[in-house]
Amino acid sequence: MHSPDAPKEFIPVRIAVLTVSDSRGLAEDRSGDTLAARIEAAGHILADRKILPDERAEIAAQLSAWCDSPDVDVVISTGGTGLTGRDVSVEAHRDVYEKEIDAFGTIFTIVSMKKIGTSAVQSRACAGVARGTYLFALPGSPGACKDGWDEILEPQLDYRHRPCNFVEIFPRLEEHKRRK
Repeated sequence: MHSPDAPKEFIPVRIAVLTVSDSRGLAEDRSGDTLAARIEAAGHILADRKILPDERAEIAAQLSAWCDSPDVDVVISTGGTGLTGRDVSVEAHRDVYEKEIDAFGTIFTIVSMKKIGTSAVQSRACAGVARGTYLFALPGSPGACKDGWDEILEPQLDYRHRPCNFVEIFPRLEEHKRRK
């Protein structure tokens, strides 16, 4: 029998990064660079990286394509989570989600409050699951990407994190499809 306190081995996760911006290209994508560097430094695999404009249908289509890819386990988007008329990442994410991870936005707000005070109320960071893939939407600043990765995603995407983590339940995300 396996002891719950036995050490676990690290399992690399395949992560795609999507930057949502009407004005940035790859050369100016500091938030995407921040996430890519942290993903690889943690031992995970940067499976893909793209930049798309703030267009709900395009964002949802890319998220959906990654959910259908056997080469992507997790998607992290940055940008488009604010309150302006062009900020549509949250809506695009929710178009794809099968289940929302409600506490992600709450935890992100708590982390942000420590850094930016009540300005954290302007973020609509969110997360969900679709077709066995985790999807996370972070604000478009490098600081928000650092906070979201360092404080929430890095520990939750590490199979060794206790008492529980996202990686250990990967096999169960689509268990409803196996029911007879």
